Amino acid sequence: MNKSISRLARLNSIVKRDSRYRLEAYVFVMEALHHEVEKLKKKTSRIRHLSAGELMEAIRKLAWERYGRLAKPVFEHWGIKTTADFGEIVFNLIEVGEFSKTDDDKREDFDGIFDLEELITLYPLGDARKDNS
Repeated sequence: MNKSISRLARLNSIVKRDSRYRLEAYVFVMEALHHEVEKLKKKTSRIRHLSAGELMEAIRKLAWERYGRLAKPVFEHWGIKTTADFGEIVFNLIEVGEFSKTDDDKREDFDGIFDLEELITLYPLGDARKDNS
């Protein structure tokens, strides 16, 4: 079985076991992590572990870039209401071997990082692709 099919099977097993979140939410979190790791690798030529805060900032940026002011409703459609939900998604991905963690990482690290309403209010109207921060 190739890597993509194997990964999809693992993601489907998560969704069957924990139906709170849609498959798209897991894929999005994986893409945000990959995007941030690649960005860090370009800057430092190294890959390192991301903290919950760093991953949430990567999620926020990718959400704004892809969905703009519709990010919050998209997340809600996927079953995500708070940043704690992202912690649940991350730890589900850890359980199936898609992500790794350190001994210091915990689900609670994702609690209250920001309010999803901030996805809309923190960014100005206009082209989301112009946000290069």
